[in-house]
Amino acid sequence: MTVKTMTLTEAGLNQAGVEALSAQRQEPTWFLDLRRRAWRFFEEIVWPTGEEEEWRRTRLTGLNINDFRLPEATGPVRSDRGDLPAYLREEMDSIESAGALVTENGAVRYHQLSSELEAKGVLFTDLDTAIRQHPELIQRYFMTDNVAVDADKFTALHAALVTGGAVLYVPRNVQIELPLYGITAVGGGLADFAHTLIIAEENSQVTYIDEMVSDGEGAAFHSGAVEIFAKAGAVVRYLHSQDWNTSTWHFSTQQAQMRRDAQINWMTSSWGSRLSKINLEMQLLEPGGHGELLGFYFPSGRQHLDHHTMQNHMAEHCTSDLLFKGALRGRSRSVYSGSIKVWPNAQKTDAYQKNENLVLDKRARADSIPGLEIEADDVRCTHGATVSKIEPEYLFYLMARGLSQYQAEQMIVTGFFEEVLNRVPVEGVRRKLEQSIARKIIG
Repeated sequence: MTVKTMTLTEAGLNQAGVEALSAQRQEPTWFLDLRRRAWRFFEEIVWPTGEEEEWRRTRLTGLNINDFRLPEATGPVRSDRGDLPAYLREEMDSIESAGALVTENGAVRYHQLSSELEAKGVLFTDLDTAIRQHPELIQRYFMTDNVAVDADKFTALHAALVTGGAVLYVPRNVQIELPLYGITAVGGGLADFAHTLIIAEENSQVTYIDEMVSDGEGAAFHSGAVEIFAKAGAVVRYLHSQDWNTSTWHFSTQQAQMRRDAQINWMTSSWGSRLSKINLEMQLLEPGGHGELLGFYFPSGRQHLDHHTMQNHMAEHCTSDLLFKGALRGRSRSVYSGSIKVWPNAQKTDAYQKNENLVLDKRARADSIPGLEIEADDVRCTHGATVSKIEPEYLFYLMARGLSQYQAEQMIVTGFFEEVLNRVPVEGVRRKLEQSIARKIIG
């Protein structure tokens, strides 16, 4: 008797989907065991009720994960950008890169890495390939001592059904001048579980651009994770852009670890999604580390964007600098909660946190909750938060000089974001951010 293999679409986001996903990819037993363990955690962890402090301002009304299905993840890998769909080509054409990886609906559509970097030992590939060809690397770093499999319900779901994403490994003393570029695209009705894993060995340097875009306007679901390991003296620039359509549910856990004298410049931007819940944490584990965390968000309509950040100082003589700015239109809502935590042995810490919000419509709402938890006595830690509207006098001044109301608003909002834009290290990314701001102002 022939036994019919269950497809991913038939299986769904459940235990059968976990088994079917692993079987389709012919994964080793150790990775299937990780998936099964994560699924057990997912089933055990209580669904957020809205009574928890973390979820008190973000309700999941309308979300049913059973409305979404796993993609079959089939299709050819293209070596020519010209063979990609137009919307993906447009994303890529604005960035000059040393390598690119495009994943669409769970399948790799395009992959390229310069031969020079390959010769230096740089690894830049999708997770499935890395599991097959470099299992020791994945076993060492994948959701072991950074993002925990049981961190929360959505992280457990991610670990159980992880698909797609990128693995980037930079050997010791290798410095990559041009950025590497990854795009994750998802169509309507599908669930995506992309994972980004970056390992930068001692004294290496790399810039990675991580973009998320929608294929069409249908509702989708994304639960992702990002893990960054910056070893001693390494410099990692990580630029993350979320630009889903406004019907997509977005959940993401992102963590970075810094060793002695390491530096991470981290930028995150949120433009799309119906609802986003994003947790970002920097862990400064050894002396001399420096972390910079920049954030943009611009919800409109009825979008809801929730960011939580943690600057976790666990060693002495480290610095961190956070600047998050958001503008809001329509009936949208933003939630920012941030914490600087300084452990008892983290003397000589210098940490700063600032969140500023510009509310453009009467029905929009911005919540800002900064916080400090200091257990050392020789530190400098400060934070600030503002929520304000555009002063009518500013609009009048500009419109009296011949600008339309739209032009005046665009100038004011762009100026509001300028403090963050000036710190974006890649010119092509900065231009795309400016275009996103202009698009959002139009509404």
